[in-house]
Amino acid sequence: MEQQRGSRSFPERKGQKRKLEEGPPAEDPQISSSTTTDAAPHAALLSEVAAQVSVLNSAFSWKESDRAAAKRAAQVLAELAKNADDLVSVIVDGGAVPALTTHLQPPPYCEGDLAHKPFEHEVEKGSAFALGLLAIKPEYQNLIVDKGALPHLVDLLKRSKDSSTSRALNSVIRRAADAITNLAHENSSIKTRVRLEGGIPPLVELLEYSDSKVQRAAAGALRTLAFKNDDNKNLIVECNALPTLILMLGSEDAAIHYEAVGVIGNLVHSSPNIKKEVISSGALQPVIGLLSSCCPESQREAALLLGQFASTDSDCKVHIVQRGAVRPLIEMLQSADVQLKEMSAFALGRLAQDSHNQAGIAHSGGLEPLLKLLSSRNGSLQHNAAFALYGLADNEDNVSGFIRVGGVQKLQDEEFIVQATKDCVSKTLKRLEEKIHGRVLRHLLYQMRISEKSIQRRVALALAHFCSPEDQRTVFIDENGLELLLGLLGSTNTKQQLDGAAALYRLANKSMALSPVDAAPPSPTQRVYLGEQYVNSATLSDVTFLVEGRRFYAHRICLLASSDAFRAMFDGGYREKDARDIEIPNIKWEVFELMMRFIYTGSVDITIEISQDLLRAADQYLLEGLKRLCEYTIAQDITLENIGSMYDLSEAFHAMSLRQACILFILEHFEKLSSMHGQNELVQRTIPEIREYFCRALTKSTTNLQSLRL
Repeated sequence: MEQQRGSRSFPERKGQKRKLEEGPPAEDPQISSSTTTDAAPHAALLSEVAAQVSVLNSAFSWKESDRAAAKRAAQVLAELAKNADDLVSVIVDGGAVPALTTHLQPPPYCEGDLAHKPFEHEVEKGSAFALGLLAIKPEYQNLIVDKGALPHLVDLLKRSKDSSTSRALNSVIRRAADAITNLAHENSSIKTRVRLEGGIPPLVELLEYSDSKVQRAAAGALRTLAFKNDDNKNLIVECNALPTLILMLGSEDAAIHYEAVGVIGNLVHSSPNIKKEVISSGALQPVIGLLSSCCPESQREAALLLGQFASTDSDCKVHIVQRGAVRPLIEMLQSADVQLKEMSAFALGRLAQDSHNQAGIAHSGGLEPLLKLLSSRNGSLQHNAAFALYGLADNEDNVSGFIRVGGVQKLQDEEFIVQATKDCVSKTLKRLEEKIHGRVLRHLLYQMRISEKSIQRRVALALAHFCSPEDQRTVFIDENGLELLLGLLGSTNTKQQLDGAAALYRLANKSMALSPVDAAPPSPTQRVYLGEQYVNSATLSDVTFLVEGRRFYAHRICLLASSDAFRAMFDGGYREKDARDIEIPNIKWEVFELMMRFIYTGSVDITIEISQDLLRAADQYLLEGLKRLCEYTIAQDITLENIGSMYDLSEAFHAMSLRQACILFILEHFEKLSSMHGQNELVQRTIPEIREYFCRALTKSTTNLQSLRL
């Protein structure tokens, strides 16, 4: 379960949205609004793109006019790409990529050029910015790289070694890093090409650059390059990026620590050795500190990273908790941000797999928010919460807490989206059940005696599902648990009624395993079965019954042994004692014949059509075995529509097995019955009988257990 969650591929972190929202460079306000799609028809835009590409192709020199024209052309193309996604293909098809790539490098010096460099870094910056925007479209990433952009972008990164710094220099380095980020996004081959072009070492060096925006851009590029590329990860670590990244975690600039924690997260993902090196380099406490960041994105990344750290070994799990991670993670569970809740639940789930942490997480208030997350319609969030609860359920000290806050009902009632979550919840309930004994049971019984009524009922509900058969009498008879469940059944609250019915049905099934349906009581005298050949046979017959005007031949010895009713008929002071022919009124021939067949053979096939008439006859003639067979047959025909009449039938003939079947049917189908008109009255009418049934069944199950031990 833990491995399943840990192996999930998390979305690659990227900074494109932030870069797009930054807008055009503030120092270039002269870009006209006439270049936007809202202000010009499509044909004019095509013409505009062609014009700017033409300028770039003809202005590659150090002449000031050429530099100014190239700068403006790159900015116009960038503005078009930024404001209209559907224009990107027009820009690319218009030949902008090779033209912009050319201007990523300085033009060659020619004789007569000015000593100073007009618009130094600015043309390259505009070109890098425009290419980075075009690279957001995945279909153009390889085209840009194939046109030779990567070596020039890497060279722009290396301009940080210039002795003089300026705003323009900072901007061109940042735009180059951003372009590499967008080119490599979800493109494994370009990630590798960046490494082969030597792009990783200068990016690592830029983490210590004086300008914070450059630091962020460099970290963003490293973040992308590290994702799912082991060679890139190893090179980043070899370039000694970790110490600087860890320092960046403590930055007061949220954008910086967000990028830093993202780089580290991608470095450690599926890389156990790097994970150990990151932890040994001192990342643990700064990452925990980010749980309290004002930046939700940093909090998310930190929680995810702690979850990854926690999978390393048990000691690391304990250290994370000891350093104060639990409370902020629990607070994050209650955030409005779904991803924040998901990552915090993920981290707590990993931490909860260590026995030393389980009680602490629950004691710090983790149970209730995790249980609430089970109601989420987000499958990942729901699963992370379920996995965390699975870990917490492993500690005996948490069982009472689970039950007190209604956790068992929550686990049973919630609808889970994916099968893995259903399996996880099933295992959690099994874990809880395995711990209901000894001191845990004693504590729960204490709660059932002294707590407020709502908690008493939760305990009784849980124990109905979980306690072992040998403890059922103690819990539900001696400690009054049965009355708590019956109180729920008699409640006016539908949910409480449903919970009570489900618990009683579960308890009935568990008790029936040791206390099956009572067999028919033995006859005072040994029963004699003459056999099939003597049924309605004149051979040795000494008594004849008249049924519907037809004669039925019988044998007194067989009848005397069958029931007290026939014994009284032939041995008592009744007129039938010496009569040769005895009239049997109010009974059908086929019913009488089946009754006699049972007396002679001990068995009979009963159809549902004749079962009720045969039950009436069996009750009249005190044939308990036949009565029980009839009850069994009738019970197979119980439905939602006839349950009321079936229960009345069981009362009329004191048919205990049928009445028990009716009770179990009512409990099993309580939800459907409760929605049917008039059925609630039936439920309330049966409560005394339900009480009597459970008192009898639970007492008998305990007796059976004791006899089994003997």
